[in-house]
Amino acid sequence: MKHASKIYTALVMLFLFAPIAILVVFSFNEAKSLSVFSGFSFHWYRELLRDNETLISVRNTLLLAVSAALISTVMGTAAAVGMNSLRRKYLRAALDSVTNIPMINPDIITGISLMLMFVYVGRMFGMATSLNFGTLLIAHATFCLPYVILQVLPKLQQMDKALPEAAMDLGCTPLQAFLQVEVPEIMPGIITGMIMAFTMSLDDFVISYFTTGNGFQTLPIRIYNMTKKTVTPKMYALATIIFFVILTMLLVTNLRGDEDSRELKRRRRAARAAAKTEKKLKKEGNEK
Repeated sequence: MKHASKIYTALVMLFLFAPIAILVVFSFNEAKSLSVFSGFSFHWYRELLRDNETLISVRNTLLLAVSAALISTVMGTAAAVGMNSLRRKYLRAALDSVTNIPMINPDIITGISLMLMFVYVGRMFGMATSLNFGTLLIAHATFCLPYVILQVLPKLQQMDKALPEAAMDLGCTPLQAFLQVEVPEIMPGIITGMIMAFTMSLDDFVISYFTTGNGFQTLPIRIYNMTKKTVTPKMYALATIIFFVILTMLLVTNLRGDEDSRELKRRRRAARAAAKTEKKLKKEGNEK
């Protein structure tokens, strides 16, 4: 049984990563062939650096992904804190359901509905062009928001409720208690949510296709336009670079996550010890 489970796991990993491995190998192919590896070369990486239109689309995609990730992380963290403070179960369940809708809803429906809303609002205010970078950023922040909430909310629920109270007993204001105690506790969830938002924004095509305007082209739209003719191995080289950048980010995040967990445990023990000391001092003062 153990051998069968190992074989099954190996087959699943092979199925998942074999296409990526083929893409990486053929990004170093000397020829343009998609089936015959004629020799190792950095030719397509050099060609990629000469393709200004593709490099501009990469810059646009990174700018959009970073902006959407930052906005959705701030808004998602605030929303998660608000949802966690709710006491009515029905209201909380309703908000949970509303949060899940953008993830369950098909991208094409989300993209068309956002496009119609942007066009309607643009015409209402008499704008010449309703779709631009701003509409694209709003759309990306909208569908990235639930991923941040679902990463931060469990961390808030796992956090010891006595920690912010102990911080306020020791003289912190509610804002200081949130920034110095709660935020470090939920930081792994915030970082994970921000990375997920960045990745989802970087990868999106359908919503971007419906909400972008003229003059701003993201990388997925650039690749889609290239498929009407042919996709050259320059795109393999670009995909390989993006893959290893994301892989490096994940490795660094996981390593930092282990260090943060140890630091959070140390802070938690110190906060609990301080709370116990404060209660003991108060008790002794009352007895006197």
